[in-house]
Formats: sequence, C-alpha cells, structure tokens
Amino acid sequence: MSDTLLRVETLSFSDFWFADGNVVLVSGKSGFKVHRGQLERHSEVFRDLFSIPQPPVQALVEGCPWVELYDHPADIACLLTALYDGLYFQKPNARNFSVIAAVLRLSTKYLIEHLRERCLSHLNSDWPSTLEEWDMREKQAVDVNGQYSPRDACPHPIVVIQLAKELDLYHLLPSAYYDLSRYGPRRIVSGCPDSSLSLKVKSLKDSQASSPTEAKTAYLTRSELHMVLLGREAGQRFLSSFIEAELTSRPISADCTNKHHDDGRLCRESSYYVMLNVLRAIGGITHGRDADPLFTLMQTVEMLSRTDFTDGVRRCGLKICGACKADLTECAGRARKHVWALIPEWFGLAEASLPNVPKDLEIHGTST
Repeated sequence: MSDTLLRVETLSFSDFWFADGNVVLVSGKSGFKVHRGQLERHSEVFRDLFSIPQPPVQALVEGCPWVELYDHPADIACLLTALYDGLYFQKPNARNFSVIAAVLRLSTKYLIEHLRERCLSHLNSDWPSTLEEWDMREKQAVDVNGQYSPRDACPHPIVVIQLAKELDLYHLLPSAYYDLSRYGPRRIVSGCPDSSLSLKVKSLKDSQASSPTEAKTAYLTRSELHMVLLGREAGQRFLSSFIEAELTSRPISADCTNKHHDDGRLCRESSYYVMLNVLRAIGGITHGRDADPLFTLMQTVEMLSRTDFTDGVRRCGLKICGACKADLTECAGRARKHVWALIPEWFGLAEASLPNVPKDLEIHGTST
C-alpha cells in the first residue's frame, strides 16, 4: 500500500463527515467530508482549486477526491461550522474569540468575504477606533452589581495583539495596547492563557466533544512589552500633568455664583476635593483601573454630581456651582479626547495604525 493510501485510510473522521459529501478535506490526521458546491459558492480560492484538471487515476476516500490543507484542523472545523450553520453569538463573550480568530484566519486566506466581515465586525466592537465606541464597550463591561469585568466579554488583549499583527489588522492595536497597559507590570509580563492554541476537533471515532485542552500561555515579545510599559508610563504622566495644570489651585469660573462669598471658597474647596480623589485613583484604590487616564478623567466629571460624600456628619454632594462644574466638565472632556488621540503615539503605533504597513515593521521608540 502506498504512503498516500495508508495516510488517508488512517484519517480520523471529524463531525463534518456527510454521507452525501463529495470532497474530503484532509488536515493532519483529520478528515472532513463536505460538499464541493458549498465551498465553491463562497470561496474563490476553492473554486479555482477545484477547476484544476485532475489525473484520471488518483487515490479516493470513500469514493471522493481529497484535498490536503495545511491549516490547523480545529480552524477548519470552525470555518466549516460558520459556512454550514452561520456565525452567531447570543452575547459578547471572551470565549467566542478562539472561534472568531480561526474563522477570520481562514476566511481571509480562502477569500470568504462575508465571514471575514462578520468576524471583523465582532473584533471592531470589542476593540473600537473611536472614543464613543470605547466608552460604550466599557459601560457594557459593568454588570448589574456594578462589578467591572472586561475579560468576561472581551478576550485578553495579548491574544488580540498577536492576531492583529498576524493578519495586518493594525486598527485594533491602539485599544488593545491601551487595555493591556491598565494591568500592573507583573500581570503584563506574565502573559495570558490562550485556548486558541490548543483546540481539539470533535471526532466521530471517539465521539468526544470539541473542547480546549490545557491552555498554553501567550506572551508579548520583548519589543511589545517595551511599548506597553512605555505607553503605560506616558498615560500616567499625562494624568499627572492634567492634575497639575487643571486641578491644583484651579481658578473659579468667571461666571461662578459663589465668587462673592469668600472669593468662591466653596468651589475652590470642591476642586481641591476632586483633585485628592483623582490622586487616590492613581495610587491604585480603584483596583484594576489605576492606570486608566480615560476612566479617571470620566470619574473626575462624575464626582461633581455625586451625593455620597460626607462632611463628617452627613452624606452630601460637592458645593460647586453650576458654572464651575460646567468648566471642569468641559476641561475633562477635552482631556479625554486628547488622551484618545495620543494613544497610538504612546504605544509607538502612529504609523502602524495606518493601512498597508509592512509586516516586519520595527518600532524603535515613542513620544509623549
């Protein structure tokens, strides 16, 4: 028996093994008996592949011609599931990422545009390019109990960074780098579990359900780690500069309604109290978001309307007037827009965020 015949006869038949299938896709020891017309209908690459004349005598698998693919069997299973059953998710979930990544890789490779667009839509929602979309994403990461749990809805940013660089999706990198920079340095260096590296394919022979084996760990490269830590530091410097320039000894508004009462003392004290609370956030009291200038600036505005402060006797709000509140709100809003515009620069992505950037782009520095 030839090596070819021996190989196809030892295939492990996957869950995609249709009795009326007319072509077998082979990847490693996994086989997928599917329908040639389904592949040709959606993929220009498969259409061209099947149009190539075949020799009159060739090895068959259950009477069908076979094609060897050099993709991971689990990725192929995900692609076929999307082709036959559609790509639908009930709600955002970090566990969806391994499927989205697999389908995106192969839909890009085999030119299956509708699946590629669906995958990109999911990724663009989780890793947005505008501040408004980022704020919406962050709002959705807070559950009904007020608990902030971004990793429940979105995958770890390290695996997103790796996928974005693999497929030249550089527009995803700024928000992914920013998200990662909010971790402490030790957690950034430690990497993250990557279940997409260890997916199994369901086999009809052993009837085992598809499931991830023990997850491997994904790490940043040395240059990526350098960029994340530099960007994290740049964000903290920006916030420190904001506090110094806009909150320390902040003047009252020209229209301050308290300016004739002890030279606007109530508004000045309110600004000082806001400054102290912002400094506490930088120090890490807001766990997990202490290195998040966008969140801290948003909290600066929200503090102006809170009524859960105390004067030592009772709960109360800040006694800042409407004009001073409006001035500080506008100031913080401008600062948040400035932060968002600076993120690509902080992480050395000013060029990488543009289209048609070479894969081997080397990033040598950043600026603040």
